[in-house]
Amino acid sequence: MNKLQKYTIALASAAAVLLTVPMLTNAKDKMASNDGMMKHESSTMDTEKTIFAGGCFWCMEKPFEKLDGVLSVVSGYSTGKTNNPTYRTYNRDGHLEVVEITYNPKKVSYEKLLDVFWHQINPTDAGGQFVDRGYAYSTGIFYLNENQRKLAEASKTKLAASKVFDKPIITPIKPAAPFYAAEDYHQDYYKKNPVRYWYYRKGSGRDQYLDKIWGEDRGEHKNMSNLKEKLTPLQYKVTQEEGTEPPFDNAYWDYKEAGIYVDIVSGEALFSSVDKFKSGTGWPSFDRPLVKDNIIEKVDKRLFSTRTEVRSKDSHLGHVFNDGPKETTGLRYCINSASLRFIPVTKLEEEGYGQFIASFK
Repeated sequence: MNKLQKYTIALASAAAVLLTVPMLTNAKDKMASNDGMMKHESSTMDTEKTIFAGGCFWCMEKPFEKLDGVLSVVSGYSTGKTNNPTYRTYNRDGHLEVVEITYNPKKVSYEKLLDVFWHQINPTDAGGQFVDRGYAYSTGIFYLNENQRKLAEASKTKLAASKVFDKPIITPIKPAAPFYAAEDYHQDYYKKNPVRYWYYRKGSGRDQYLDKIWGEDRGEHKNMSNLKEKLTPLQYKVTQEEGTEPPFDNAYWDYKEAGIYVDIVSGEALFSSVDKFKSGTGWPSFDRPLVKDNIIEKVDKRLFSTRTEVRSKDSHLGHVFNDGPKETTGLRYCINSASLRFIPVTKLEEEGYGQFIASFK
C-alpha cells in the first residue's frame, strides 16, 4: 500500500482529505544525476549539500526553498539497501523519504538550516511522522562533512536542553548515504498542487502539532492560504456553498476527451469519461461514479422539492436523478464542472492515477 492509499484511509476516519493532481516537471532541470543517484560533492567552493529526513518529503521542500541562499531542494530516497529506488519500491527496500538541500554557506548557515529542520518535525517520534507511519517516514540528519556533524550534534543538544519537547529527542545524526532523486511529479509538490498540499498538511496533523509546539515561532503556517484563496470564486461557491454553475456555460458539459474527473479540492477520483453521456441539460452527466466510495449521497429538500445531493468528502458536486440511460444504470449524476478537474488518460500514470488506465483499454 503506497502513501496516498494509506493516507486516504487514515484521513477518512479523521474526516480529512488528501488532496489536486500533480503536474509534471522535469526534475533533471533542478539537479544533476547519475543513474538516479545524486552526487554529494559540491560543484563549487560556494555550495554545500546536506540531507534531512522529516517524514513526507512534500512537506519538507517549501520551508527550505524560501530561504535566501538555498539553491535547490530535491525530494528523494536514501539509506536503503538498493540502488535506484522508486516510489513503488523505496519503502520495501528500507529507504527513507528525504530532501537533499544545496545551499550557499556564505548566504545561509548550516545552523539556520538545522533550526528550520527542527521546526518542521516531531523529533520525539521514532515510528514515523504524524499520519505517515513506519521507518520510511522517520526523521534523520545526514551530514556530508565533519563540520556538519559537529553543528548537528550541538543543535540537537541545545534543543533537548530547551525543554521545548517533553520527550527525548530521538532524531539520529548519521553520515549521508547515497541519495536518489524521486520521480519528477514529487518535486516542488507544494507549487504544482497547492490545494492538495494544503489539505495534506492540515489533514496529516503536522500543522496542528507544530503550531501547538512552536506557536507563532514558526514560518510555514503563516504562508498557508485558506481554501477560499485557492479556488476561483465559482469553484468555492459550488463546492463549499452548494452553488450551481450556469448550464451550457461551464468547462466540461460538452467535453469529450478520454480521462477521469477528480475533486477540484481533494483530488479524489470521482467519474470517468467512459461513463459520461450527453444529457442535454448543459452540465456534465455520468451514469455511475468511478469510485463509489468517494461519493456521498444526501437528501436535499431545498428549492421546495426533495432531491439527492451528490458530494465528495469535502465538496458539493451536484445531484443524482433516475432519468439516466436505461440500458446502463438508469442514473444521471448531474455534476458541476466547477467541482471537477480533468486528467487525460495520457497523464494518469504520472499524476498518480495509474490504476484507472486499464478501464480505457
